[in-house]
Amino acid sequence: MITKEDIAMKAREIGFQDAGFTTAEPFTEHLEMLESRKEEYGWAETAGLALMKGTDPGEILPGAKSVIVVLEGYFMKSFPPSMENHFGRCYLDDDRVTRDGLALKIKALRSVLRSEGIDSRVPFNLPHRAAAARAGLGNLGKNCLFYAGKSVCRSSWVIPVTIVTDREFEPDQPSLGMGCPQWCRNACVSACPTRALKGNGTIDPKKCISYLTYYGEGLTPVEFREPMGLYVYGCDRCQNVCPRNSAWLSRELPANEKVSAKADQFALVKLLHMDKDYFVKYIWPHMFYVSPDDLWKWKMNVARVMGNTLDDRYVPELSRAFSENSDFRIRAMAAWALGRIGGAHAVSALKEFFKSADDTVRAEIESALENAV
Repeated sequence: MITKEDIAMKAREIGFQDAGFTTAEPFTEHLEMLESRKEEYGWAETAGLALMKGTDPGEILPGAKSVIVVLEGYFMKSFPPSMENHFGRCYLDDDRVTRDGLALKIKALRSVLRSEGIDSRVPFNLPHRAAAARAGLGNLGKNCLFYAGKSVCRSSWVIPVTIVTDREFEPDQPSLGMGCPQWCRNACVSACPTRALKGNGTIDPKKCISYLTYYGEGLTPVEFREPMGLYVYGCDRCQNVCPRNSAWLSRELPANEKVSAKADQFALVKLLHMDKDYFVKYIWPHMFYVSPDDLWKWKMNVARVMGNTLDDRYVPELSRAFSENSDFRIRAMAAWALGRIGGAHAVSALKEFFKSADDTVRAEIESALENAV
């Protein structure tokens, strides 16, 4: 009969960074947290994430007895700066659509379990960070992310993957709690430009840049546009400043050739002017939280980023986007971005666009003209 030590060894051979075991008992505290903060997390249920249901492994696999947690290191190779500047690293080599990376590792490990007569499920909605801590693999940070206890220089560049099984294994000693050093002085909290991090290990998800870039509804509120900076999709700000991540960030990593090969497809100008066919072929397979029907959201995000670069070479591109798109959210953000960049050419374009704009966009143009330098 296969042992937990055998499974852990197989997981590492397959390419996972670490493995741990915990019981299939419900994550009661996590459920209570979700129930007490429905105003902040209710959107997840509406979006179909079913976070509350995921707190009970027995709902995922009837007869569940143990949960195996493995850690996937997603920053084992370096990414092109042009990609890191605008996209969260965990999305750059995401294979949940292409199924050519992590999915193959999970399949291989489940095959090992199946050969031993063990049934398993890999849920997307089980609280994976809580499970990883309960399985003794590490602890949490004040930025609400999970930090490995042994691998990847004990950094947060890991994704815990949970595998619910119908075989009982002795659980590992939990490593619950927060592992941030007392001398840190809340670097992540101070660095969060939208003030999503609350300073006590909790977060307001609706203020997080990652949420705003793909789950945010409608035109991005003015107060978030400049603080969101150059991120088009996702954010790594709190991880980049974290002293617990500095050891890994200082390493010279081999280049991720797979990501480098697609970097040109993610150039800002191409993203701003892409059509649905381009999006579905090149972008959506890697960053799929935004559907093809919401292409406006990508273009709105890119327009905001162009404005925050303060680079006047984007003035013609933003002017073109304003003229070629009918969606008021793209036009409004293009106007804001032109005002942010400023200069004679931007002001001239804004004055011209004002003549044919509707009330919502006209208000954005007026504001942009007031702020243009």
